[in-house]
Amino acid sequence: MSKESCQPHSVGVLVVADTNPFEMGVATEVFGLDRPELPGRPYHLETCGTGAVRMRQGFFTLEPSAPLEALATMDTVIVPGHPTPNEAAAPEVIDVLRSAHANGSRIVSFCSGSLLLAEAGLLDGRRATTHWRYAEELARRFPGVDLRHDVLYVEDDPIYTAAGSAAALDLALHLVRLDHGEEAVNIVARRLVFPAHRPGDQRQFVDPPTPERFDGPSLEGLQQFVEERLHEPIPVPLLADQVNMSVTGFHRWFKAAVGSTPQQWVILQRVGRARRLLEATDATVEQIAHHAGFGTSTNLRQHFRRTVGTTPTAYRAAFEQRRAG
Repeated sequence: MSKESCQPHSVGVLVVADTNPFEMGVATEVFGLDRPELPGRPYHLETCGTGAVRMRQGFFTLEPSAPLEALATMDTVIVPGHPTPNEAAAPEVIDVLRSAHANGSRIVSFCSGSLLLAEAGLLDGRRATTHWRYAEELARRFPGVDLRHDVLYVEDDPIYTAAGSAAALDLALHLVRLDHGEEAVNIVARRLVFPAHRPGDQRQFVDPPTPERFDGPSLEGLQQFVEERLHEPIPVPLLADQVNMSVTGFHRWFKAAVGSTPQQWVILQRVGRARRLLEATDATVEQIAHHAGFGTSTNLRQHFRRTVGTTPTAYRAAFEQRRAG
């Protein structure tokens, strides 16, 4: 998708009976709300179905804004879960997903929605993930899928699958990043009060022990403190002092609140700045390494590849190609 495109990127969300309203909410929150902070109108969202349907638990009814067949014309199609993952989907749903794929749509599933994509044959020979509760079912019914058990989401362009309900937010933000870059995804993430990149994988969510409760400050102030000093060394004791905690207590509180160590989190912030500089400036890799606090281009390349999966130079080239449409 091009930033300069006159038409917003169309997003169609599949609506069927007993859909989980949380995943529907993720899709509408990220792709359906106006974002005055972003230039233009980046997305136009439609909910697509065959008529009014009751959401899961029957708490409310949703009236789709477009017919089911409109999905086949969308730039991005989102399947926000499969209400009956142990049963076959309606033939008309399978048909419209196949048509959308044949028409070149980007296909996205949240949580159990990957089973619906697999039933449509869209995951054959592809990497994909699903919620850990449905992994065994997916592997049994669709052995041709290269199932990844320990990730929050999988990108196998043009198919994208998220592991669970909260991981739907991770994947939705990743799509914003692909479409509009690091600065845009940070704007959306701040509105959501959700990290633009969440470290970890599904293993941290499978039957987890009950965590201790740690009272502590908001991460928002700490994020701003770090953002203003990313070009400098940021030792953990400095962060602990900022929130008036001991180093030991800060480590425990931070791990419980964020799911990673403070050092890992700071590295993610540095990589995020490097991405923004690669997207928006002509600075050299060496200059970006300095401004992002990595010190040397070697350190930048090492952490960038580990986090993003490519080199800074290749990332810049790929982003410029996406902007060119």
